[in-house]
This record gives sequence, structure tokens and C-alpha cells, in this order.
Amino acid sequence: MRLHYREYGAGPAVIILHGLFGSLNNWHSHASRWGEFFHVFALDQRNHGGSPHASEMNYGAMAGDVREFVADHYLSPVSLVGHSMGGKTAMQFALDYPGDVRKLVVIDIRPQGDVPLHDHIIAALQNVDFGAVRSREDVLRMLSQGVPDEAERQFLATNLRRLENGTYAWKMNLAAIADHYAELIGPLTGNGQFKGPTLFIAGETSSYIAADDRPGILEQFPRAQFQIIPGAGHWVHADSPELFRQAVMEFLL
Repeated sequence: MRLHYREYGAGPAVIILHGLFGSLNNWHSHASRWGEFFHVFALDQRNHGGSPHASEMNYGAMAGDVREFVADHYLSPVSLVGHSMGGKTAMQFALDYPGDVRKLVVIDIRPQGDVPLHDHIIAALQNVDFGAVRSREDVLRMLSQGVPDEAERQFLATNLRRLENGTYAWKMNLAAIADHYAELIGPLTGNGQFKGPTLFIAGETSSYIAADDRPGILEQFPRAQFQIIPGAGHWVHADSPELFRQAVMEFLL
């Protein structure tokens, strides 16, 4: 698995891992700023963006993809910054390969597992009839039947690609994501610990990490710190970019 990536700057290595339905393009602004101090690698995870598609999709495999990337680019030890699904990949990597991790930043996700919140999104994506699509606006209109939030539809549409014959398709491997969705929202595998410096960042209005999740988090990440970004939801890095960027920077330096 050769993951697609973009790199920025120079210095200690930092890897950024996006969330479900996202890509490295979502992180260009933050990666550019952090690149003033670090050698930043923004990755597309398997079945997303420009990375290869695979029928297997679980956090053990995805952490293995990152381990291969770290080895191929001689980055160990590396700091990891992961949002949502990317945060779970980062946590799994730290549990499986603790010697390769300098610092760990987990953004608005917990290791214990989550309730299904994306079923309607997956259904809406599957219901797009590409045979009838002539433009990006057609896709947005079809998505609106299952995804009422315009910002969410615009985000999902970043997954569109135009084929040589002028038709459209999804960049992501939607079939694999749908098939393995239960694994993606499930708890991390293994009972190990990562004893290195760890920062959990949560949005104030998000429900993905609750106060009563902290004891379970500390069992696996005993040096975890917790920071709440005021006014931010699950998309902490987009809702409050300056506060978020500064919090990560202060922790990584």
C-alpha cells in the first residue's frame, strides 16, 4: 500500500491523518503553517483521495499502511495528528508501534467506539446516479435528498473525480467503506498502552468525546492531556482554526 501524500517544510516529522470521507486536501492550510516548524506529511488513507483502493479496511491494516510509509521515508520517531477516523488510525498506530511515535494528537474521537452516525450519508452517496450526472451541481442536488446540510454536501462533493470520458465517479472506495463501516466506528483492537505524550482535542459542542470517556482513554493512553476548543464542533480544525492550530503547535514543539 503506497499512500498518496503531500509534504511541507522541514524539521521533526509530523504525519496528518484525515477523517472519514476526507482527504489530505482538507489539511493544506494547517499543514502549510505547521511546515514552518516541522516536516509535515499529509496522507490520504486507503480508499480515500489519491491512495489505492483495497477490500480490507480496519484500523490494524490502516495503521500498517502508516507504518509502511514511516519506514519507507525513514521518519521514525514521528508525531501523529489524526482527526476522527484518522485519530483512530493514529491511536492504533501508537498502540501497535509505540517505539515509532514521538507525540500523538487525537482530534475529537475516542478509542472506545462510537454509535453509527453516518448511515444516512453512506446511503445518500450510494444513491447518486452517475449515469444521470452531467455536472457537480447534479451530484449536490442528488445528495440533498439524504444530506440536508449544505456544508456537509459540499464536503462530500470534494470526493468527486471526472473521468476521461467526461463522466463522474467517487474517488473513495465507497463499497469498502460501507462494507466495513461497523469496524470503522468500533473500538480499537488490542489491549496495549501508549505511554508517550498524548493530546486529545475535543470540540466544545461535539459529542464524540464525553467527560466519562476519560478514564477509559487513560487506561490506554496514561499520559493523555485533554483540551476543549470553545465554540467548535466535531470539525474542530475548521470551526476554530487559529485556536486549534495553536493548541497543536504548543503540544508538538
